[in-house]
Amino acid sequence: MDDDVEIFDVDDDNSPRQVLLKNQDLSQLSFTGEFLSLYGWYLLAVTATVLVLIQHLRKRRTGQSRPDSVPQNLQDASLVTKRQEAMEAARQRMQAELDAKAAAFKEKQKQQEEEKRRQKIEEWESMKQGKSSKRHKLSENTEEASAAAAGVKPKTDKKPLRSNDYNPLMGQGGSCTWRPGRRGPSGSG
Repeated sequence: MDDDVEIFDVDDDNSPRQVLLKNQDLSQLSFTGEFLSLYGWYLLAVTATVLVLIQHLRKRRTGQSRPDSVPQNLQDASLVTKRQEAMEAARQRMQAELDAKAAAFKEKQKQQEEEKRRQKIEEWESMKQGKSSKRHKLSENTEEASAAAAGVKPKTDKKPLRSNDYNPLMGQGGSCTWRPGRRGPSGSG
């Protein structure tokens, strides 16, 4: 069967003219169908992503062009400055407290040094008069009492648990030593 079709066209002067039309090749349409069947979901996903991105950018652009957003930025700036001022005030309060504690500690140290100096002068004066032994013993007793109160235990003369030449890595003494097992058959035989 012949796919060629003959069509006669009439010109303006009524003279017939023969035009040959042939069936178009549909291979291009099948290529498009194959492409869509292979990559259709990907194209759909990319198209949806592009549309969402365009909408997001439009919203952002319209949000920036509003005159209402300018006072919001000014409010944010004033809020930030208020926070910074509050933090600076808190830092200054903390520094003042720290300075006061340091001054009190320094004053206490001065008083303790002055007390020690006064005691040394009294000891010197009593030593000149020959009464230094009682004062000296009392000061030693107070130092030992303060050391005991601080948790420091005085050394006592007790017998040591081990001799000085004991070294557990050298294998001297002790009941926990490794011995190899017996060789030979391990059953009755």
